[in-house]
Amino acid sequence: MSGELLVDASFSRAVVKASQAARITVVGTKGHGLIKGTIGSTAHAVLHHAHSPVLVSRRTATSKVM
Repeated sequence: MSGELLVDASFSRAVVKASQAARITVVGTKGHGLIKGTIGSTAHAVLHHAHSPVLVSRRTATSKVM
């Protein structure tokens, strides 16, 4: 689904819907969940409800966005 705009009242719901046609769903997380070091609510919802395999990518503290 690369290049398509996802529109929904909930971002996680939009990603879950998009996962129906995906071979893999990739979501990022900063690791600032309710308990430090866990995934956030969006990544958690996608992980449990996606219709395809899910890869959760965590940015490390030393990563820099260019």
